[in-house]
Order: sequence, then C-alpha cells, then structure tokens
Amino acid sequence: MIARLVLTDVRNHAALTLAPDVGGGAGFVILTGENGAGKTNVLEAVSLLAPGRGLRRAALSSVARQGGPGGFGIAATLVDAPDAIPVEIATGTRADAPERRIVRVNGAPASAATLAEWLSVLWVTPAMDRLFTDPAAARRQFLDRLVLALFPGHAGHTSRYESAMRERNRLLAEPTAGDPAWLAALEAQMGMHGAGVAAARAETVALVGEALAAAPPGPFARARIARDGWSGEAADLAEALARGRSRDAAAGRALVGPHRDDLLVDHAEKAQPAALCSTGEQKALLLGLVLAHAGLVTERTGRPPILLLDEVAAHLDPLRRAALFERLQGRGQVWMTGTEAALFADAGSAATRVVLG
Repeated sequence: MIARLVLTDVRNHAALTLAPDVGGGAGFVILTGENGAGKTNVLEAVSLLAPGRGLRRAALSSVARQGGPGGFGIAATLVDAPDAIPVEIATGTRADAPERRIVRVNGAPASAATLAEWLSVLWVTPAMDRLFTDPAAARRQFLDRLVLALFPGHAGHTSRYESAMRERNRLLAEPTAGDPAWLAALEAQMGMHGAGVAAARAETVALVGEALAAAPPGPFARARIARDGWSGEAADLAEALARGRSRDAAAGRALVGPHRDDLLVDHAEKAQPAALCSTGEQKALLLGLVLAHAGLVTERTGRPPILLLDEVAAHLDPLRRAALFERLQGRGQVWMTGTEAALFADAGSAATRVVLG
C-alpha cells in the first residue's frame, strides 16, 4: 500500500501530500471534489509510479504544472503492513529535460522497468469505456498492464522488442535496405524478446480466463477472453522477419510479431463480442475482468495490485455500487474518485476520505 504520497508541480497540484490509512483493514482511498479539483491528476500520479506512461499515456512534459518552474516530482512510501519496513520510490523530470524520466528507489537511481518489482497498478477510467471498440493497440496496452502485475520482467522484453523493431524499420527504409548482418542481429533480438512477450501474454490470458470462470456470480457480466496473435519460438519469429524484409520495407513496418496482438473479449453468458454489448455491459465486463485479475495477482504473488477507479461509482446503480465495494474489500488499496461523497456512503468507515478543491 501507499502510506504516503507527495506530489510536487503535478498538473494542478503545486504541492500535495496524502497519507492514507494502511492499518485496521483500511484499503479504500476516496477522493471527492468538484470537476477540475485534480482528482484524476492524483490517480495519474499514482499510475506513474509503475512502468509506462500512466493512465493518460501523456507526454511527461504535460504532467508538469503549467506556470510552474518546470519538471515535476512524485514520491511514495510503500508498506506491506503498518509495521513493515517502508520502501521509498520516486519519479519525475527536471525542467531542463522535460521528457527524460528520473526514477529512484530508496534514494538510488533506477530504471522505470524496475518499478514493477515494487508496485503493480491497474486502473479503470471513463476513457476506457471505449476499450472494446478502440483499435487493437489500446487492448494490447491494457493486456500488457495485466501481464506486468504477474511478470515484472515483461517490461524489459517489451521495450527491447520495440527498440529493435524501430531500428529494423529504420534500416529497411534506407535505399540500400540496410546491412543484412545488422538486420539479422535485430531480427534475432526481436525473436528472443518477442517470444518472451508472447509467452507472458498467453500465460496471463490463460490464468485470467481461469479466474474469470471461477469468479462468483454477481451483478457484473462475466467476460471470456482470448489472445489473437503470434506464437512460437524465437527462431521462428526471426526467420519469419528475415523472409518478410521486402514486404515489410514496402509496408514501412513489420507485419508479423506480437506487436500486432489483440485481446478478444466476449460476454460469456450471451456469447457475444464485447464490442457489440451495451455501454453498461462493457463497463461491467471491464470491472469484472479487472477484479478477477486483481484476485489472481494477490493469490500468486501475495501482493495485491493498487486499483485506480476513476469516476466508477457514478456509472453504477446503488445495487451494483454496493456490490462493487463489497467485492473490493480486502483486495488491497483501492483509490476511487467522484464528485459526490454520497456515492461512497457504503464504502465503510475505515476508508480514507479526502476532499480536493
């Protein structure tokens, strides 16, 4: 859990310190306030304490407060229990390098990928209401967030695969189509890391699928998921890329590999693709999927992920709100936002409640 969160020049927050209660069964952190008070900005800050670009996928320079000195800072104290030895993690940028991310763990420099060893963060935001109708890239990003919570090394495989792919695309765009030996080396890297990416995604989809099937019945629609994409050994992908150089050069991109994966989601009871379900059903499918995954992560790692639920209560009727709070109890730390405190009346007295504005 996050026992202390300090924001410096993050979006509209010049300086903000929050100290959620981490004892006595507490787990809910409820942020309320008028529109524009900065509730989602706090959730974004928490999401940036994990690898990746956060829940908005924004450029780092845009996270720094407008009118501020430039750069921003996010620091958190993590504890597994109230009396545990804390871990200090921090991230941010400097004014002279607004797109260069700085990460520190217990005061020592670290890479962004190593943050996955300390913290896993999942979120549901209003923008994700379009997840099942958006292009496949959005679902890949969502899937990779699920994978990271179970396999922290996935971040390294993904970044190295994408780096090698970008360099290969650049070489193929040259008039001479690049040095064959260098292309072969890049394709070998893509094969090695691509196989790791595909294997971790496939295992995650299988595990989450089992968790969904075993989840208790309730007011949330049950999802059935599958992965649509490349599978195979490292050498197979490297060979396929080598054979496809001319085709990829003409297309301007690699046409085979896990970077083209998609996450397929169906409404299990209706046997209907999620993209064809109603908006309410899609929200319920997404919530059920995230909750099943959170339970799986807790079971397998002993460390529940932090859940960020932005404006989630406003879209649920009172019955489903109460059911959601009940299912979230005991699942670790859950940060929720809303404009009205009354939406969280059933969240319990142990919740940390903060009014921003």
